Parts: sequence; C-alpha cells; structure tokens
Amino acid sequence: MIQVLTDLFRISLDNWTDYLFLSIAVLTAIAWGVQVFYYFYFFLQISLYRKVNQKQSLDPVSVIICAKNEADNLLKNLPLVLEQDYPEFQVVVVNDGSSDDTPIILEAMKKKYKHLYVTQIEHTHPYPHAKKLAQTIGVKAAKFDQMLFIDADCRPASANWIRGIQSNFLTKKEIVIGYGAYEKKKGLVNLFIRMDTLWIAQQYMSYALRGVPYMGVGRNLAYRRSLFFNHKGFANQLHLQSGDDDLFVNQTANSTNTAIEIDPSSATISQPETSFHDWFRQKRRHLTTGLFYRRLHRFLIGFEIVSREFFFIAVIVLLSFWKFPGYLFVLLLFRWIMHLWIFKLTMKRFKEQGIWLFSLIYDLVMPAISGFLMLKTKLKKNNKFAW
Repeated sequence: MIQVLTDLFRISLDNWTDYLFLSIAVLTAIAWGVQVFYYFYFFLQISLYRKVNQKQSLDPVSVIICAKNEADNLLKNLPLVLEQDYPEFQVVVVNDGSSDDTPIILEAMKKKYKHLYVTQIEHTHPYPHAKKLAQTIGVKAAKFDQMLFIDADCRPASANWIRGIQSNFLTKKEIVIGYGAYEKKKGLVNLFIRMDTLWIAQQYMSYALRGVPYMGVGRNLAYRRSLFFNHKGFANQLHLQSGDDDLFVNQTANSTNTAIEIDPSSATISQPETSFHDWFRQKRRHLTTGLFYRRLHRFLIGFEIVSREFFFIAVIVLLSFWKFPGYLFVLLLFRWIMHLWIFKLTMKRFKEQGIWLFSLIYDLVMPAISGFLMLKTKLKKNNKFAW
C-alpha cells in the first residue's frame, strides 16, 4: 500500500517531456488556485450574507410589466402581482401590440383593480422595436420613483414580494437585484435551465456583495425612476435587441448604489423553456449581450471560466499519460468538495432543490456549451452558418 502511494506521488524528470508535463502541472495548480479564490472570495458570500440594514418606511412603488401576446400568462400571474400585501403601489402594464386577447383581459382587470394602469403600443406601430420601447413607455407612465420590474410570464413567489424588494431602497441605494427562479419540472432541459439560472445568480449576486455589480435579470429587478432618466434610459443600447436589464445595470450600478435581495419570498418564478433549441437561443442572446459589459466585468467572468476549463482539460491530459496522478487526484477531490459544499449553501439560501449533484456535470460542460453558442453566433454573423 505504501509503495502504491509512493508511486502515485513520485515525480520523475528523466527527459525533456517530463519537464513539459511538469510545466503543465504547475499551470494546472495555478488554475486550481484561481478557482479556490473565486469560490471563497466571491461565491461563498451568498451563504454568509445577512441583511444588516432594512428600510422601515413603506414607500409607494410602481410595478412595470411589458406584455406581448401574453393573454394566458396575464390571466394567471397578474392577479398575484395586483394582490400583493403592500399599502400603496401601482401596476403598469404595457401592451406591446398584442394580437391575442391581452387587451380584453387587461380591460376586465382594470375594472376590478383600481391601481392597474394600462398603456399600449399599437400593433400597427410603423417601426420595428425591441422590449426597450415598451419598457421606456412603462417608466414614463410610472407614478413613483421606486420601480419594480417583472415579466408577464413570471409570478411572485409570495404576497410579500414587493415588501422584500422595497426594503433594500435605503438612502443611497438606487438598484435592487432580485432572484428570478424557474419552475421545477421533469427532464434534462429543466435541470440545465434551473442549474444555469442559479449558477449565474450566484455569480452576479456575489460580485455585487464584493462591490462589483455587473448585471441583474428583468424578471426581478428594481431601480429608481430618477436613475433611469439621469442615465438617459436605454440611449446607449438602442442598437441591441436585448440588454434592457443586464446592460442597464452594468452601465449604472456601482459598489454603493446597488443592493441584493435573496429571501426566497422575494423571488419570482417563471415558466422555463421546454426544448434545448429554445433555451440555446435564449442563452446565446444573453452571451452576446455580455460582450458589451465593462472590461473589468468581462475579465472577471472570463478568467473564472478559462481557469475552470484549463484545469479540467489539463487534468485529463496529464492523467491520460499518468503524470503526477496523486497530486491531481488531491486537487480534483478538493475542488469537487469545495464546489459541492459552497453550491449546496447557495441552494439552501434560495431554496432550490434537485440540482446539487447535477452541478458537477454542469461545471464540466457549460463552458464548452457557451463557447459553442458564441462560435455559432459569430459564424452566423459572417453568413457561414445557419441556426
């Protein structure tokens, strides 16, 4: 047994190839160290976070929803927004040229809920537009400075959704980043979507806690109306189809004006895509928007992904030649334990279930999937590849 362990940890430098493998092993150890830094400096912050200061006053809030052909979703979800346990709030729904029963449903709800305000973009609008136009119209229609955004296909996790998000609007806070979960269903697609959603939330919320906020999701995001107009709204993003949520946060958030809300009762829940094709299309849109993040944010995100992929690829290469197996097994085991431990703590904070062990598979394959989607986007732009 002792001899076996000795062989596993033996380092032989008999020829130049041994020195080459040793160089790869050193880089592997560095990549491992980078991963340890990200997990303990950033990702662990989610489980350690405790809200110290909480706003006591219940200031009025405007909730903004943009809807395009969302009749069924509005019928199910809008009452849950309108019936929140909060003393004074307005709900603004922007009907973005819907051709289904959306206008009929909204008109009926206006009679029941006096705090519902409906505005619309005619479906005969002469110019093509993204969600940014509807969002801007919603902001202009908002009566109150504190605005909370949710999508039509989302529902609040509880009747205290507004209360929880609004409690973070302290004097210097202008942005509150919430968690937008996806409903748990059967199937591999659902596993990937929920895993990806929580992993990304772990990133952008832990970065925000470390003073480097870089994105939020429009399914659960709040910011001040004054912030929107002071930064001229989406003026810097009009050439992009997406970016009405994450890019706006990326351009306006800083270490002092941004707060996060991770209480599960303040989350929103959405219906997930049901096919990989639809999810990949959604994922690709988000990845391409990320190219317009600030340089520091792109570096932090990219450096973690590169170090992760290099670590796994280098381990596979070295083990295939049976080089330094004992050391590699120790590094690999430590990283897996670290990942499972910290991710389990994150899952507990957000009350997510059923994706813990699957996270090991996601950890391995998602960077490759993201790279593949980015490549497809680049080839499509060059008219060399059709989706």
